[in-house]
Amino acid sequence: MPTKPSAQKPLKALKRPDLVAQEIKRLITEKNLSPGDRLPRESELQAQFEVSKGTIREALKSLEVQGLVTISTGPSGGGTIAEVPLDRTLQFMQNYLFFQEVTIDNIYAVRQFLEPELAAGAVPHLTEADFEALEHSIACCDPASSSEDMLSQRREDVNFHDILAAANPNPFLRFNCELINEMLRQLIVYGNRTPKAEHRRFGEVNANFHREIVQAARARDVEAVRTLMARHMQDAASSVKRMKGRIQGRLILDADTLRSPRSAHVRPKAAAKTTKPKAGE
Repeated sequence: MPTKPSAQKPLKALKRPDLVAQEIKRLITEKNLSPGDRLPRESELQAQFEVSKGTIREALKSLEVQGLVTISTGPSGGGTIAEVPLDRTLQFMQNYLFFQEVTIDNIYAVRQFLEPELAAGAVPHLTEADFEALEHSIACCDPASSSEDMLSQRREDVNFHDILAAANPNPFLRFNCELINEMLRQLIVYGNRTPKAEHRRFGEVNANFHREIVQAARARDVEAVRTLMARHMQDAASSVKRMKGRIQGRLILDADTLRSPRSAHVRPKAAAKTTKPKAGE
């Protein structure tokens, strides 16, 4: 007797605008379009996919919400390819993680794996401008020499890592580390009773590690940078736990939180970001 096939849930049929949005993504890939390139005009897309103007506009709006295109109106309007910004990606990640119990330990467990490889991979690609930016970051975050307030110093702790991320040519590794940095900047808070002396010690240790990492990177010593960053991440994880660092509520940010200005040191397609005063190393 033949066995009955196991019951499967029917696949949810995509709406026509969603199907057209997928085809436009395929078109972008086939034509090798890049950020800044224009999509064909609405009338051309309408004729190519044999759908109504309303369907094309709804498909383009869907891609705009995803951050893949920007839409302008008027006689010369239409869709322009855009590079999805990190803050938009973080919002999507938060939707997935909203009901997950993500802890500081979870974040640092991943960070301790990724940051040493990120820093090591950046070493051959660091320019003199990068080194100047790294040294400026150290000067701003070191309590022993900085005139900045304590919270501004902690912001610079994370900016240091973004500068290294921008120099690493591996886009997937860079993305994951920048995403973690953004979470650290925006979502971690510390216990109100943490003594100022503890924050100062944290900042001094961070600055010393950063200084040693820059020195090794200038010498193009990849293995030394990897080892120093691994030690740095282990110390940072211990310090954050000792200072009672925690995730602030659920993983959710509002639009104003995500609209933080970028720092002056900008590499192509990446930047070291400034942050709101709640981040930890």
